[in-house]
Amino acid sequence: MIRTPLRPLARILRARETGENPDAIEAENLRLRHEQMRDNSRFQAEGRLLVLSVFFFCAFAVVGARMGLLAASEAEEPRAQVLGADILAQRADITDRNGRILATNLYTHSLYAQVPDMVDKPKAARELAQIFPDLDEKKLLEDFTGKRKFLWIRKKLSPEQKQAVHDIGDPGLLFGPREMRLYPNGKLAAHILGGASFGREGVHSAEVIGVAGVEKAFDDYLRDPANGGKPLQLSIDLSVQSAMRQVLYGGMKLMNAKGAAAILMNIHTGEIVAMASLPDFDPNDRPRPALSGDPADSPLFNRAVQGVYELGSTFKIFTAAQSMELGMNGPLSMVDANAPMRWGKFTIREYDNKNYGPKLSVTDVIVESSNVGTAKMAMEIGGARQKDFLRTLGFLDPTPVELVEAPGAKPLYPSNWSEITTITASYGHGIAASPLHLAAGYSSLLNGGTLVKPTLLKRENVAPGPRIVSKKTSAAARDMLRQVVVRGTASFGKVPGYQVGGKTGTANKPKHTGGYYQDKNVNTFAAIFPASDPEYTLIVTMDEASDNSSDKPRRTAGWTAVPVAAEVIRRTAPLLGLRPIIEKVTVPAVTLTSN
Repeated sequence: MIRTPLRPLARILRARETGENPDAIEAENLRLRHEQMRDNSRFQAEGRLLVLSVFFFCAFAVVGARMGLLAASEAEEPRAQVLGADILAQRADITDRNGRILATNLYTHSLYAQVPDMVDKPKAARELAQIFPDLDEKKLLEDFTGKRKFLWIRKKLSPEQKQAVHDIGDPGLLFGPREMRLYPNGKLAAHILGGASFGREGVHSAEVIGVAGVEKAFDDYLRDPANGGKPLQLSIDLSVQSAMRQVLYGGMKLMNAKGAAAILMNIHTGEIVAMASLPDFDPNDRPRPALSGDPADSPLFNRAVQGVYELGSTFKIFTAAQSMELGMNGPLSMVDANAPMRWGKFTIREYDNKNYGPKLSVTDVIVESSNVGTAKMAMEIGGARQKDFLRTLGFLDPTPVELVEAPGAKPLYPSNWSEITTITASYGHGIAASPLHLAAGYSSLLNGGTLVKPTLLKRENVAPGPRIVSKKTSAAARDMLRQVVVRGTASFGKVPGYQVGGKTGTANKPKHTGGYYQDKNVNTFAAIFPASDPEYTLIVTMDEASDNSSDKPRRTAGWTAVPVAAEVIRRTAPLLGLRPIIEKVTVPAVTLTSN
């Protein structure tokens, strides 16, 4: 800064020449200097005041915004800072293959009591018992007047219940935020979804954990914040699932069955489009596991996956296919089917003591469902090769489907695979597997001969699996199953336009004490459609079904499971986008005559 001198020499000399007083020049310069200093000081003060004003404005704006946010949010009790991980309550949705919600979260509240803060305990106990009829007023009052300082009253509240508790007005009754799992479709796909419950719980949050089904199998994925809430997309189609369950439920009642199961699978990818087990349950109110009796009688039991049954004559197509694949027989080859057949002390008979022999073609062995013809082919194949073939198809190991219940459903078969086991296993006896095993086995054999594994996840661009049989063998097996529906034991399985092919299986239920019931069966129909170029495999299994529409009860699969499966196909095929196939009709020749 350059300061102007108070007595500049040039002006002093000029003033002396003109007779002016040099002191006046000094006084004037001093005045100007003081005025400049004053102006500078004023500018500095004004700048400081402006900065302080901006600072205070921002501070009050932040405080005001925070107060507004607190006023708009729901009040909650203060909590002390403690060590430990936060409870993660958020859980991703589960959707069907088209994005429709199967499981989601619902924001609700829990109710608890801080007993020392309660004002009128008898009134609170009385009114809570009126709001929640399952609570006992006397027990509540004992808890309120005892030594307990904290008491859970309700883990989940509806909005109406919350308002009713709020109207009691007791400061010791407090609400905590909760997220609960909601299944908007009720019982639909209950065994697939499984259910969820609360894990670790706090006053202000609770973790939601899976307890069964895909909820438990994919628990880590559904709870992982790194997924950003991306839903878990399943392979099932909600519309197809609903239609199949409705038909299966009606069929179970109509056929007087104890239970039923059905699986609809994409024959090329192994995707389960629909799967139902009856009786079922509502996962919104999942029942407790039965502590006594047969676990299979519980609605929690998944008959499609956990049910391990002898599936009867549905296994015969595997024997015929292996025989053709090994070059031992062709579809028209004649095999010995003269019944009964004796092996040591055992006698192999046909159903109702019939005799389809002495010779049958391999195709007619499947069409007529000949035990003896199938047994003769199996003996020619040999036990070692038969066992290896069934293992390749997945019948000797639990299914790899994404359910926590699946690993426990192990197939049952003798540890010593003797020749009699080879005979009985050829027609589905002496070896027990689940309907899901059967669906995967039929898909692998009949889709062109490549292995598929069942899955509940939607798949895109699935590469073919390892080859099981040749395309020629697969096509021949499909033709045989088509003939079973056209002229064999599954004639009630015809669905115009969809060329159904399939095989029936009727097996007596084993007794817990050994032996078999003569009046209790497990009936199964394994179907593919359209048989000329199959897209889907359908398995329908019914437990202790009986058609009582005639004088004598009819308990075979042809009378019970087959009509139900046909109705399932009739209802679901259009939903799957399958257009009916117009089959050629042979018109008999007409001869013109004249009178």
